[in-house]
Amino acid sequence: MRIAMMTDSWFPTRDGVVTSICIIKESLEALGHEVFIIAPEPEPEFRQEGIYYFPAVKFKSYEGYYVPIYPSNKIEILKKIDPDVIHIHGVATMAIRALICSHTLGIPTVMTFHTMVDDAAKYYSPIKLPPETMDRLIWIYLRQILKRMDVVVTPTKCIGEELKSHGAVCRNLLAIPTGAKTDVFHPGIPSDDVREKYDLVGKKVVIHVGRISYEKDLDIVIRSMRNLDAVLLVAGKGPAKDDMERLVDELGLGDKVVFAGFVPDEELPKYYNAADIAVSASKFETQGLSILEAMASGKTVACRNGRAFTEIVHDGVNGYLFNDESGCAEAMRKALDAPEEVRSASYRTALENSRERSVQRYVEAYELAIRTKEARKK
Repeated sequence: MRIAMMTDSWFPTRDGVVTSICIIKESLEALGHEVFIIAPEPEPEFRQEGIYYFPAVKFKSYEGYYVPIYPSNKIEILKKIDPDVIHIHGVATMAIRALICSHTLGIPTVMTFHTMVDDAAKYYSPIKLPPETMDRLIWIYLRQILKRMDVVVTPTKCIGEELKSHGAVCRNLLAIPTGAKTDVFHPGIPSDDVREKYDLVGKKVVIHVGRISYEKDLDIVIRSMRNLDAVLLVAGKGPAKDDMERLVDELGLGDKVVFAGFVPDEELPKYYNAADIAVSASKFETQGLSILEAMASGKTVACRNGRAFTEIVHDGVNGYLFNDESGCAEAMRKALDAPEEVRSASYRTALENSRERSVQRYVEAYELAIRTKEARKK
């Protein structure tokens, strides 16, 4: 099968969407399918061989993102690729262009709904509107986009239910996790050099992995460190990094919070293994792939009691959930002292959500989209 993936996010952007696309692409190619990436065009030094680019400009509200606002030969590109299906990642400009191509060329569409854009808009929208007005307009737009897809995929069932609660109607709505790289992220990877680099030898270590953006609520974790005998290792970068560093200084937590910056993919498994537990205070996640990676690395997790984490993490069974700052400290404390049965259950959860299991479900989603498109032509 030939799959054209049209995405709003691609390198040099590093976020959960890009990570998910890479995992799905690699998994499909391992099964013999052909995958083509179509993305907004970055500066020349960031362009990659084999990627189809649409001319774009920088998105000023969020560093590292690009918006393809210029005219492009999108129809010619899709004709050249001749895909069996268009897989859309994102709901902005590239989604609209994908729908135009689908309508013109008769190609089925699958959309993975990665991001709750209504939550992110209040931080990054270039147009400032009252929150209730912004939400209403966003969902009018999303309902129009979603109903035109042959298949809509959400990484967790709860996100599909949230779409329906906003009045979204989809021809086919499926829940398919991206799938963790359990062959890459696993226990037992030597990590002494990471602990030595950040002066963590002999200390309890909590790791937070992901973009440091406002909607991730990293500040809750930082404040909680005042009540925990451990060190927080923050792996990632993003628009909120300076503010988070200032918060650490204001609270006098310089000896309890370490900012490691962006960690390359090949180094990340060591960083998980260097930690004792992993944490996320985000209520923004539609899946929380970094938490699954931590679980695959044999780490117990402490997560915010919201959205995707309520589906992945069961409090006291395979991890711990919390609602607020005081609860965060307590959940991390429980994770650090977790019994073996919780640790084992955490690891099994990652194996149950491996990329090998999820990729076949994506193939089935593509086949469903093709059948749906054919039925609409009759």
